Amino acid sequence: MSIRVLIVDDQALVRVGFRMIIEAREDLEVVGEAGDGEQALRLAAQTRPDVVLMDVRMPGMDGLTATARLTAGVPAPRVIMLTTYDLDESLYSALRAGASGFLLKDVRPGDLAEAIRVVARGEALLAPTATRRLLDHFVAADLRPPGADARLDRLTGREREVLELLARGASNAEIATRMTVTEATVKTHVSAVLRKLDVRDRVQAVVLAYDLGVVRPRPSS
Repeated sequence: MSIRVLIVDDQALVRVGFRMIIEAREDLEVVGEAGDGEQALRLAAQTRPDVVLMDVRMPGMDGLTATARLTAGVPAPRVIMLTTYDLDESLYSALRAGASGFLLKDVRPGDLAEAIRVVARGEALLAPTATRRLLDHFVAADLRPPGADARLDRLTGREREVLELLARGASNAEIATRMTVTEATVKTHVSAVLRKLDVRDRVQAVVLAYDLGVVRPRPSS
């Protein structure tokens, strides 16, 4: 079955470009295009996309509001935020709203297609370096003591360590090296962390870790 994609951007040329890239892949299908958040919500209800490519800034309802509305629904599509700038100040808010990651609008065609596949599988899109840069930069002013949350009590010591390393932007391979275990073991720990924290993917786990003060962001340079 093909992955159903909804493209949301106020620039028609951007939508056309993404459509051409997506429809050139046999396993991907464009089910609609929207020019603003309100239209995106209507089309999503009609077409039930698996993945939504969502522009951050649009007239009327913006991408952040639309993302929060979409991801609160059942079933909820996966949302990839589109931005022109590498460190868009809206991106942290987008992740908190339920987005599974972000892409720059000048993404290479092959990378766009693979990103859609990755997110459709339920995985997070942020690369480890992007996670570090994004969260360290935008949570720097949000220093708070560790919060009381029953979900953290569900984690074992090893799972808590995995969560902390995830929040620092470590990849599975880096976590395996730090903990002296196999990558398969790390994947098992990550799955347990996501299940016990009741989050959809590792991006949401990272956001929660920062929200609860499990880790402290490093000052931005």
